[in-house]
Amino acid sequence: MTFEVVKTDAQTKARLGRLTTAHGVVETPVFMDVGTQGTVKALEPRDLVENGAQVVLGNTYHLMLRPGAEVIAAGGGLHKFMRWDGPILTDSGGFQVFSLAKMRKITEDGCRFNSHLDGHEFFLGPKESMAMQRVIGSDIAMVFDECLPYPCERDRAEKSVEQTIRWAQVSKDQPHAEGQLVFGIVQGGVYDDLRRHCAEELVKIGFDGYAIGGVSVGEPEEYMYKAVDASVPYLPEDKPRYVMGLGVMHQMAECVARGVDMFDCVIPTRVARHGTAITRNGNVAIKAAKWILDQGPVEEGCECYCCRNFTRSYVRHLLNADEILGLRLLTIHNVYALNRFMKEMRAAIADGTFADWKAQLHRQ
Repeated sequence: MTFEVVKTDAQTKARLGRLTTAHGVVETPVFMDVGTQGTVKALEPRDLVENGAQVVLGNTYHLMLRPGAEVIAAGGGLHKFMRWDGPILTDSGGFQVFSLAKMRKITEDGCRFNSHLDGHEFFLGPKESMAMQRVIGSDIAMVFDECLPYPCERDRAEKSVEQTIRWAQVSKDQPHAEGQLVFGIVQGGVYDDLRRHCAEELVKIGFDGYAIGGVSVGEPEEYMYKAVDASVPYLPEDKPRYVMGLGVMHQMAECVARGVDMFDCVIPTRVARHGTAITRNGNVAIKAAKWILDQGPVEEGCECYCCRNFTRSYVRHLLNADEILGLRLLTIHNVYALNRFMKEMRAAIADGTFADWKAQLHRQ
């Protein structure tokens, strides 16, 4: 693995980078499209390529439940199983420690869960998570961690951070798939000193990259930026930095200005399923009655397949008629829109206009 900082913006901490993985080179800053269960919902791998996707995410927890390690192993790993030739990043399942709070019990070795599918009890810890990610064969594996809720009392945050650090060491010590990179995850809630402590301890362990976790979990936006500001200065300059679970355009731009390189979020596919288009001027509810006769594209000036070929009126009709094509077209547009946004951001850093570009973004 190599990560090269090609250029740093003169007015901000924004970085233009190049991350080399076993399945290809990733140009950063990058938005990574979420394919939780081995698929980006409603899209084929060729759709992802055509719409600028560089990295697809899979989730260890969900893939462990179904189809399971045996099926993925028989399929030759997740790349072959889902027919995606590009890089894959797998979450560790640690987020489920947060999201399934009422269905789990945390111990020193990991978490005992009740499956959200059928209530079946199973155990997932750093050893089990890394073993599953080894079977999956992802290019980037995330350490097993505990994602703190918001709000969170300091005493609990302190204990959780120490647990996350211990789990990070156990995760690092496990065998990995050939060429697999391993990223640590900085936790600490809203407490700056805990963020710094966690970052410094993870750097001592030594990882291929570092994520900032526990953001976008219900906290005010200012706290999100605060968590990034409390973490980035203590992470290596020569390693990629990744804010987990973030996919709002202006928030990603603000984090890039703070030195972040990677992002992921379910937003593009999730809001598409609810009839919402992501545009440079904000989200647009395509199911709204005002578009019933509108013969323009979903977004003016957009070059995605949806916008080049179909009208708002037609896409609205499909959505309101519960036709699968409607959510597929809107998903294509949303995935294209976020990947186009990141491409524009990279171009702005490359030509030295990032600060002006970001300022213009906030005026739109």
